[in-house]
Amino acid sequence: TNVSYDPTRELYEQYNKIFQKHWKEKTGQDVDITQSHGGSGKQALEVANGLEADVVTLALEYDVDAIQDAGLIDDGWVDEFPEDSAPYTSTIVFLVRKGNPKNIKDWDDLVNKKVEIITPDPKSSGGACWNFLAALSYIKEQTDDEKEQKAFLQKLYSQVSVMDSGARGSTTTFVENQKGDVLIAWENEAITTMKSYPDEYAMITPSVSILAQPSVAIVDDNADANGTQEVSREYLNYLYTDDAQRLAAEYGYRPSNESILKEFSDRFDLNVKLYTIKDYGGWNEAYKNYFDDGAMFDEIYGNE
Repeated sequence: TNVSYDPTRELYEQYNKIFQKHWKEKTGQDVDITQSHGGSGKQALEVANGLEADVVTLALEYDVDAIQDAGLIDDGWVDEFPEDSAPYTSTIVFLVRKGNPKNIKDWDDLVNKKVEIITPDPKSSGGACWNFLAALSYIKEQTDDEKEQKAFLQKLYSQVSVMDSGARGSTTTFVENQKGDVLIAWENEAITTMKSYPDEYAMITPSVSILAQPSVAIVDDNADANGTQEVSREYLNYLYTDDAQRLAAEYGYRPSNESILKEFSDRFDLNVKLYTIKDYGGWNEAYKNYFDDGAMFDEIYGNE
């Protein structure tokens, strides 16, 4: 069982097929793979509270740490697989309607124009946390004044009309319910939407964003109990193979393998300035400063 976050549905639907074939060839065994998707923070909480998962493929390192804190994942998980256990990355972009009627080009357009914004809730969605940090990265480039940074974010979030619990819910609100002028989204989610609705949407890559690193880990307690440690390890390792890296790119994720990423340079804007979570002191620090109860998001959104 792979408990994942919202926008990975299509990727894992295909990945599971190539992994099943690989495992059958390697061991002669058939492997059944069950998927679960939802807001990353919510999914982590469910696993910590007993939702059965052999592996998790979540949006944030912080969410995997929460499962480790519940005693289900062994210490040191982040070093278990290459690239800090992040086989693919993404970044945060804008999805706009055909013709870009509000002429949105960068973050300042979201606050300086009368723009209705759709973005999920950082309290339940990992993607929403990346969205917040991408916006903060932009304003940090403009000013060191924390008051001005907060005022920018406050204005941005005052124009959010719907805040769903997960990234896929926000896409549904924007695309199917036709709400909003712009969706702040995972790059892969924007690419998937444009594939599904040709000529109806455009993707805008802002000048500054963040390197979003979704994390993968074996839920050791469950895998030990289920006798699935070996297949779980292979399932996550196989994400780093050339075949899987190219598949990730096909579904809009940036391969962690640099040479394969370059093969897809026509798909990904490799010139955007990307902050990283290390610029914010790592996830524990970022969570404490921005997303914990009473932290900056609550201050600017009036949740205090």
